[in-house]
Amino acid sequence: MANVYATGKRKSAIAKVWVTPGTGKIVVNGLSLDQWLGGHETIKMKVRQPLVVTKQVESFDIKASTLGGGYSAQAEALRHGISKALASMESDFRAELKPLGLLTRDSRSVERKKFGRKKARKSPQFSKR
Repeated sequence: MANVYATGKRKSAIAKVWVTPGTGKIVVNGLSLDQWLGGHETIKMKVRQPLVVTKQVESFDIKASTLGGGYSAQAEALRHGISKALASMESDFRAELKPLGLLTRDSRSVERKKFGRKKARKSPQFSKR
């Protein structure tokens, strides 16, 4: 298997992901996963989830660059990108990832602010008199 490229998205975050056969190193924006996410263990687990599900934790090296959004949305975009790359490698991986919803792009994003309102839906206090 050669290098596989995929793009993952979540909210306004985008992750460009390259998956290559290797030893299980994950490099994001030139930093290791531990340096990039610090002490956020649950978010690190989310990033590794597609590899754990397909039992490929120490089979592939992942190089990624993320931009936009916050670190949590970037991590979920990274998870989406890794899942898409693994699914394009082998159809067996797709069968394992699809039921868990890892190949679905989470389309929820921030609703735009409307004029005459304080936020997207919050309106000024109504006064009858």
